[in-house]
Amino acid sequence: MGSRRRSLAVCCVLVLVVLAGCGAGGDGAEGGGAGDVNYQDAGTAADGGGGGESGSASGGGDSAAQRESSDDGSATGSQSAARALVRTGQLRLEVDDYDATQATLTAAVEARGGYVADSAEEVREVGNETFTTGRVVFRVPSENFSGFVDSVEAEGETLSSETNTRDVTDQLVDLRARLDNARAERDRLRTLYESANETEDVLAVSEELSAAQERVERLEAQLASLEGRVAMSTVTVELREPRPESTTTETETPFADRDPVGAFLGSVDGVVVLGRSLVVGGAYALPYLLVVGVPVGVAAVVYRRVG
Repeated sequence: MGSRRRSLAVCCVLVLVVLAGCGAGGDGAEGGGAGDVNYQDAGTAADGGGGGESGSASGGGDSAAQRESSDDGSATGSQSAARALVRTGQLRLEVDDYDATQATLTAAVEARGGYVADSAEEVREVGNETFTTGRVVFRVPSENFSGFVDSVEAEGETLSSETNTRDVTDQLVDLRARLDNARAERDRLRTLYESANETEDVLAVSEELSAAQERVERLEAQLASLEGRVAMSTVTVELREPRPESTTTETETPFADRDPVGAFLGSVDGVVVLGRSLVVGGAYALPYLLVVGVPVGVAAVVYRRVG
């Protein structure tokens, strides 16, 4: 009887833990916007306060307008620094030498702390000449994004260039809040799992604990991916060498310079073609001759006999 009571108590606690975790998760998701505001205000207050103390220490003779202007500048700078931005770029260039340009851009991105994430190239042929086209994906630290884009544009004729900036601050705040709630729920379930004695209780808690751990890992992966895109910008560059113009021209050989054997064989081919044309033409004309010629022939015979 005591064992059943303990099992019932553990099950009740498990239900309460799950309900509490779901409620906390919902509050965290709904509170993402508030977290974002606090995140900005905290940075602003810290920078603004520092600016005020610095002004007091450097000289008390500054006017109120100067101090207000300094505080506004500090607040604006701290808010800009607090934002999480994902920056991407897509460029198309025409270059004289594909391999040399790719090597130069690879060295440039590595010098800025980046790397080549992906590349593909294709060698095409026009007549007897070839030219290379391809695509290279670079990852570069976000603070070096603009400088690297300028380096890319300097390597050839820019056919097109596009850059994009996306603010993901709210997403980061929301993911971090959801991850904190998921970890707290997992820890509560882990404590309950360690204190469970009955087999049924252990199995029930174990299933919930596995689901909670899966949610934590999924949120951790999403957060790591988003933070990686904020830290490292992506620049996709399409390179192509100029397409060579076809230089093949056909010149007619003068009649007197032609090969006699070749001329004779060409004539034979012409006779064969003519004979085949006549045979084919006769085959097409035969039905008409039968339809028209037979009645005319019969009429002519009858006319002669009568006459």
